[in-house]
Amino acid sequence: MQAVLVSFGRALLSQLHLRMLLLTVLPFVVSVAIWGVLLWLGLQPAIDWLQAYFTENDAFSAAGKVLGWFGLGALKTVLVPLIAMWVLLPLMILTALVFVGTMAMPIIARHVASRHHPHLEQRKGGSIWGSVWVVLSSFVVFVALWLVTLPLSLFPPLAFVVHPVLWGWLTYRVMAYDALADHASAQEYRDIVRIHRWPLLTIGAITGALGAAPSLLWLGGALSVIFFPLLAAGAIWLYVLVFVFSGLWFQHYCLDALAAYRTRAFIAPGSKT
Repeated sequence: MQAVLVSFGRALLSQLHLRMLLLTVLPFVVSVAIWGVLLWLGLQPAIDWLQAYFTENDAFSAAGKVLGWFGLGALKTVLVPLIAMWVLLPLMILTALVFVGTMAMPIIARHVASRHHPHLEQRKGGSIWGSVWVVLSSFVVFVALWLVTLPLSLFPPLAFVVHPVLWGWLTYRVMAYDALADHASAQEYRDIVRIHRWPLLTIGAITGALGAAPSLLWLGGALSVIFFPLLAAGAIWLYVLVFVFSGLWFQHYCLDALAAYRTRAFIAPGSKT
């Protein structure tokens, strides 16, 4: 646990570095450009389709009764846009994650390694295509679990437990690979992920909880049509910021773990003589 806290402190200091703050700009601009077009073209048709579906199948009445049982009857008036945004949320997460992984993580790796592990050998066990594969394969599992647990959103205490855990698993899977891609061999990556599974999952769960903030801001757009573009852009930037900080935290922890792993591997043969 001490290593997790130490790496957190280092990541926080690194995040305040001007270069790391500027690193959020490019993924943010690309994500906003893509989502600006997609939401302009697709959000209203999606809401109209859901509205028609709910009307034709008398789903508003059933949803109103369910929400009324939990004292959430006021949400009935914004139920359709809320569902549309909640379904689109994982896709927004995916774009932010892909762009941070491909654009930001290589710079983060060089930034952390040059300052804290300048002599750590780079064994190039990962690749950009490997990173994309890890993101996409993990995201498929994430979306399936997200959709299965979507009804839990009606129960805030459960939602604030389940969704950070899902976020934590996704972040842990993606960031651990990217953090070790340059410096670890394929075998070293497998060993470190196995040995440090629980600390890495803890880091992922904490950063997953941080990811709840942009989720709430994004869903707040359902309650304010006027401020929706600003709320959507703010949510995307917060996602990018959270992912960059997550990348820094995983980078510090993973490189420390890799350095310790190699030290033990170097000492172990000599200790037997």
